Amino acid sequence: MTLEEQQDSILPVGTMEINSENTALVIVDPQNDFLREDGVAWDLVKESVENNQTIQNLERLLKAGEQRNMKLFISPHYYYPTDDSWKFGGPLENMMHKGGMFKRKDPLSLEGFEGSGADFLESLKPFIEKPGTIVASPHKVYGPQNTDLVLQLRKHGISRLILAGMSANLCIESHLRDLLEQGFEVAVVSDATAAAILPGLNGDQAAKVNFRMIANALWNTEETIKRMEGE
Repeated sequence: MTLEEQQDSILPVGTMEINSENTALVIVDPQNDFLREDGVAWDLVKESVENNQTIQNLERLLKAGEQRNMKLFISPHYYYPTDDSWKFGGPLENMMHKGGMFKRKDPLSLEGFEGSGADFLESLKPFIEKPGTIVASPHKVYGPQNTDLVLQLRKHGISRLILAGMSANLCIESHLRDLLEQGFEVAVVSDATAAAILPGLNGDQAAKVNFRMIANALWNTEETIKRMEGE
């Protein structure tokens, strides 16, 4: 018996049915500061992004969702000048603020936004910049608790989510945990995400362990698309 078979015998594989009427794509932080080579976090996530083929898989996932007319929700991460005066933060929060990650000039202005680190990755824009896409208010730390994402999902009659984006052990896992607590079914796309890899700290590996244990389903991009096409 393989290690995977041993795991499956103890911890049954999760399942989730896809129905375009109540299932949506939720993409977290598909932004330049994570996914472009000059992004603030690129050196930290590069290895994981390349190993997972995260960008290519996000493109494939978004294309499949568009072809199925699946509702698309984006949960972005933005910081404004007023956020610079925060009195405390965790290690990665402090790193993001110090590096100017997800920086926007003003919450009411798009001046300087185009092509900035806070902007969406160029290859994903054709799928995201559509009239029907719902862009939630920005999260400031990792999870969606202080955004309108859950409200938007409820108001659109969505109860099942396909979750992907950046980064695996931070914003994706935080979104997963909160959305599960809110009563949604959530499938995570394991190779349409990535995370920082530091000496002795592999965020992608850590996240995948927790995804396997708590998500309703854990699929790779290939399997996700097959399930989308077969619903």
